[in-house]
Amino acid sequence: MPLRKHAIPALLSFALLLIGAAPPAWSNPKPAASIPAADLIQPAELAATLKQTKIRKPLVLQVGFRNLYAQSHIPEAEYAGAGGDEDGQKTLRQRVSKLSTDTAIVIYCGCCPWSRCPNIAAAYDTLRELGFSNVKVLYIADNFGSDWVDKGYPATQGS
Repeated sequence: MPLRKHAIPALLSFALLLIGAAPPAWSNPKPAASIPAADLIQPAELAATLKQTKIRKPLVLQVGFRNLYAQSHIPEAEYAGAGGDEDGQKTLRQRVSKLSTDTAIVIYCGCCPWSRCPNIAAAYDTLRELGFSNVKVLYIADNFGSDWVDKGYPATQGS
């Protein structure tokens, strides 16, 4: 029977445990609930911030899956890789590598309900580990469609 792609992280974690090594963070995602409430931003607040013309807007990074970004995303948001996997972490690190650590950054995923998101906490932790002090996380309770698009906030398509 062929090995399914989604089984690889679990098998890797098991193998690493057998030899006494810790599994990589992307194999066992931290819950989104681990993000401090003070670092969350609600959709209405972000939409209002992005409408303002006399302020410097935050860098908005989508850290979910590329196909979801292509279907719909916040205008001017950049795709920064899926925060919950190794390649996504690399993409995120590369994107922010030349930024000042006080840059205002908002990250979001929106792939699924907040309680099951495999990407957002890992991306948040990466940015904090890199020294970024002005990171906000868009709180998307259910998914990007129902919590952003269906509420009439600006969205665009394409990669």
